[in-house]
Amino acid sequence: MKGNATVINALNTLLANELTAMDQYFIHSRMYQDFGLNKLFERIDHEFDDEKGHAAALIERILFLEGTPDMTKRDGLNIGQDVPAMLQADLNLEYEVQRLLKDSIKLCEQEQDYVTRDMLTGLLKDTEDDHAYWLEQQLRLIKLVGLPNYLQSQL
Repeated sequence: MKGNATVINALNTLLANELTAMDQYFIHSRMYQDFGLNKLFERIDHEFDDEKGHAAALIERILFLEGTPDMTKRDGLNIGQDVPAMLQADLNLEYEVQRLLKDSIKLCEQEQDYVTRDMLTGLLKDTEDDHAYWLEQQLRLIKLVGLPNYLQSQL
């Protein structure tokens, strides 16, 4: 099915962002593992898998619309040097994903591509309800209990 070029371009922009998130989560998960913070490792490794799933959904939709997925582009990685910086970098990335998803959903509405819109709405729900919310919780916990107590709880 021949898709709208503007929608396909927006999907490729989202793909670049999801691939960036995947890379950043992958690096951060391995850093947590190296630090011995096994709970953070497991959760961020799970987020890596989620981002891979998001990227796969975008690739499949681009192909369905007879577009070419652009796997060469990535946004800049922001690798934290300590746990709060890592969590904040991941949260900032999720906020960017949210913004791009909302813009793309609006574009799909304008172009009357409701199937793509619905797919993106599912990704937005996952991004807001799972990824961003969990990261916000972790940063709040650090403020509430202090970094040493938080880190101890992640062993």
